Amino acid sequence: MPSYSIGQAAGLLGVSPETVRRWADAGRLPVRRVAEGARAVDGVVLAAFAKERAAGRHPVPETAAATSVRNAFAGIVTSVRLDDVAAQVEIQSGPHRVVSVVTRESVEELGIAVGVSVTARVKSTEVHIDVP
Repeated sequence: MPSYSIGQAAGLLGVSPETVRRWADAGRLPVRRVAEGARAVDGVVLAAFAKERAAGRHPVPETAAATSVRNAFAGIVTSVRLDDVAAQVEIQSGPHRVVSVVTRESVEELGIAVGVSVTARVKSTEVHIDVP
């Protein structure tokens, strides 16, 4: 079973190591002592903590249309690059950057522009996962 150092856990959670230490000291994130007294976080515990922490963090507005797509990222448009036919839209959803290529017509019809609040929905037949 994998375990992670405070620094590794911080990187995976997108926070500083000091924040992880505070959570551990407050009992919010269980840690154990390993060699030379360093603290480690069990991988299963860290996964559950990350999932719990992310729940509701970037909620999709309740007024959103019903959909079968479960991978939704509510965020703000940070960049729009228009071409004659296509457009590249960048969205920042919390710590996640989502980039999508859509038609220029869609961008214009939906009023997508920098600063507009949007929800990116991702549905794919393939997902690739790399392990470092």
